[in-house]
Amino acid sequence: MSNLQLEYDAALEAYVQRGGESALKQAYELGRRALGEGLGVLDMVAMHHRTLDKLMNENPQAVLVHRSGEFLAESMSPFEMTHRAYGEANATLRRLNDSLEGQTRKLANTLHDESGQLLSAVHIQLQEIAKGFSPAERAKLDSVRQLLDQIEQQLRQFSHDLRPTVLDDYGLVPAIQWLAGRFSKRMGIPVTVDAQSVTRLPATTEAALYRIAQEALNNAARHAKAARVQIRLKQLPGELHCSIRDDGVGFDVSSISSKRTKGLGLLGIQDRLSGLGAKFQIRSAAHEGTELSIIVPLEE
Repeated sequence: MSNLQLEYDAALEAYVQRGGESALKQAYELGRRALGEGLGVLDMVAMHHRTLDKLMNENPQAVLVHRSGEFLAESMSPFEMTHRAYGEANATLRRLNDSLEGQTRKLANTLHDESGQLLSAVHIQLQEIAKGFSPAERAKLDSVRQLLDQIEQQLRQFSHDLRPTVLDDYGLVPAIQWLAGRFSKRMGIPVTVDAQSVTRLPATTEAALYRIAQEALNNAARHAKAARVQIRLKQLPGELHCSIRDDGVGFDVSSISSKRTKGLGLLGIQDRLSGLGAKFQIRSAAHEGTELSIIVPLEE
């Protein structure tokens, strides 16, 4: 029998016999210790019942039931406060992610629309200026136009990388298919997308999963040296399953987790998923590739 169980036995028995705030304070401290030792709510309930069984034959049941309930409630207070703090932190993180996505969308629109209008105006001015130029001077001006075209193309690409319009207009699956196609063309790594019964999802969920897929593909190219990548999406009642698997070199998951490194973008992935209340698991080993498994709860 653990020391915590013995102390809980003694403290609860004292409270049943005498009551008092000091005993309830001890219940709270025992709850804090249990939380610190990694015990869960069910562990606390089991410990309480073990103590209650011992006391049933020694005390009047009405008093015993009433006071033992008070004692258990007080010992569970640290768990309740931790749960609330976790929920509030998740809500704050979700609002922060929403704000960042909003700023990203605004920046992408500015790059695409306003920069494009300015460059169009420059083209018109150059066309007017060229009317009085000689053929040789017009040839030099054409090289300037070509540079402006390259700038416009790069700005358009930056805009799509920041926030592809297909994500807002058509949803997660078309956006990931578009992302996979561009990645395959740029990096020469085939990416297959298998999506089953995926409907439009909340904007926050779609944005988070798109960013995670983006980060996973970057990892596959930069770190994993993968030859192929597979993305799977499956929507079930109340949840969405997503897996992203590559056939690259793999790595030691425990060493990455213990260092809390940002090298693979795992902290960013975890932060985005925490805001959604999602479950996240990574499987990898040397020469066996890497798989990210994600389960996102969905409101019915």
